[in-house]
Amino acid sequence: MSRNWGIVAVVVVSLVALLLASIDVGAAPARKVARARANTKPKPLAPETCEPRIFRIILDVGHTSESQGATSARNDVEFGFNLHLAKLIGERLKSAGFAATRVLVTDGKARASLLKRVGAANAARTDFFLSIHHDSVPDQMLEAWEFEGAKSFFSDRFSGHSLFVSERNPRFGASLAFARLLGKQLKDEGLQYATQYTLPLMGRYRHQLLDKDVGVYRYDGLVVLSQTNSAAVLLEAGSIINRDEEMAMNSPERQELIATAVTAAMREFCERR
Repeated sequence: MSRNWGIVAVVVVSLVALLLASIDVGAAPARKVARARANTKPKPLAPETCEPRIFRIILDVGHTSESQGATSARNDVEFGFNLHLAKLIGERLKSAGFAATRVLVTDGKARASLLKRVGAANAARTDFFLSIHHDSVPDQMLEAWEFEGAKSFFSDRFSGHSLFVSERNPRFGASLAFARLLGKQLKDEGLQYATQYTLPLMGRYRHQLLDKDVGVYRYDGLVVLSQTNSAAVLLEAGSIINRDEEMAMNSPERQELIATAVTAAMREFCERR
């Protein structure tokens, strides 16, 4: 009897060993799949640091010579305003120690130029992307007038600057932080931000206000904000369709004020990193 029980025990042990082996073989592919899935998870973004001398800033000149953006109340094109202000901001940033600052001028039609901007910024491993623009209003708000014998259009209803960021940007937190710093600098200089972007009358140009104190709006659909790898902010420096503000935006005093505000905001942004 004891011999028979011994044989049974051997058989049972063998069967258990075979069963465990088959379970392990079946589980192996599952473990491999799990490891593969773990390896495909997006890696966390590296900590953000800033050394001004090597901090790569791109100042994107909004629009192009072929696609010039808005037309001012006095028939000047937005592209010219953007180019002049971006160059001045670049000079001030370099004087403040941001030696790697670059002014980006793009050619081509509107949509194609947007993709070129993103490609250039990402290829250059940019640390910060600031797009410079000047504002207008939807066409239905325009009124006709004549300036120096030429027909033109204006809207004095709204004025002010505005700042835009995208939650789709991988550095959204940094983008929002800088936008708030710049908005505060402009506010401290006595400038008011444009409030119309929250109104229904803006239609497809209506945007969510993220910071009601300093005028930071959310604009997820904007290519240069959502597809750049670096932190990115778009600055509408002021309204050139408003006749009084157009004159202000053309003045060296206002241009210097904005350039100084950008520089101060960038310095504080860098110090906090």
